[in-house]
Amino acid sequence: MTDEKTSIFGLRKRHDPKVSRAPTSADARGLVEAQSMGAAVTASLVAIIGFSILWAMLSVLIGRIFPWMTVIMGIVIGLAVRRAGLGLDWRFPLIAAGFALLGSLGGNIVVAAAFTAPELGTDTLTVLRAVTVMTWPVFFDEVMTPADLIFALVSAAVAAFYANRRLTRAEYLALRTWEEGDESGRL
Repeated sequence: MTDEKTSIFGLRKRHDPKVSRAPTSADARGLVEAQSMGAAVTASLVAIIGFSILWAMLSVLIGRIFPWMTVIMGIVIGLAVRRAGLGLDWRFPLIAAGFALLGSLGGNIVVAAAFTAPELGTDTLTVLRAVTVMTWPVFFDEVMTPADLIFALVSAAVAAFYANRRLTRAEYLALRTWEEGDESGRL
């Protein structure tokens, strides 16, 4: 269902008013059925775990903490939700934003544990396993700053921005036609 034609210069005509064929409700139904909240959640968790590990390794290697890495984590989570979830509605940006906030907190915890471990003469996993209820107030007093909160909110906004699926012109027309033909007006 590609409607992208090429011009004499080999450039795609993305805004050509004509589509190669009229969109059908089957096309729109396929788009709606391709959505997967479970895949979006799984992709978010994988992105958080992988990015937190890389962030901690980079921070320890260089010897500095980079709080702005949470914004990059938000981009990664948003793109992971887009790729895995194939979402079309509000649920997918909400999933991405929520997991970006959790990932920002989790990433800061992993980085703090990675910096604390050498001081205690142990490894990062041992420090993470030793976390208790008494540890959290110290963590939020000494490690988390207002700047970390701002970076986490920006991360959530960026993740929500990138979370929804990008549609071609034909896919958008099919979805719009299907929504207008459906009396309930819902996906």
